[in-house]
Amino acid sequence: MNVILLERVNNLGDLGDEVAVKPGFARNYLIPNSKAVQANKANRAYFEERRADLEKAANEKLTEAQARAEKLAETVVTIMVKSGEEGRLYGSVGTQDIADALVRDGHMVARSEVRMPEGAIRSLGEYEIALQLHSDVTVEIKVAVVEE
Repeated sequence: MNVILLERVNNLGDLGDEVAVKPGFARNYLIPNSKAVQANKANRAYFEERRADLEKAANEKLTEAQARAEKLAETVVTIMVKSGEEGRLYGSVGTQDIADALVRDGHMVARSEVRMPEGAIRSLGEYEIALQLHSDVTVEIKVAVVEE
């Protein structure tokens, strides 16, 4: 299925690109989240009429994400957890825990913006965690996991 992207999507394309994707991905994610429209003659014409508005909105989102990144650049988040011998945690610290700690500190961060490619944190220590605020904006923060 071919779709026209209405915003930049990681590993797929940029605003205005016509890309081929699996029908389920388009039907269940791209189209309902207003990230794309089905590629047909009417939608191509509609997109070309609205291109300037969409580019302006994309630039505003990028600017807002860059401003948030500057505020988060030197952030250190401390999460207190219970641990056993040798610093092993009872449970783990995941993306939701980090997002909640950032919100508690006054930063607006969604769980989906926290990137943990190595998986959940299972021991005490200090970790570098990436926050992807926009497809072009990623910022590193420090997360200190300390014993309660």
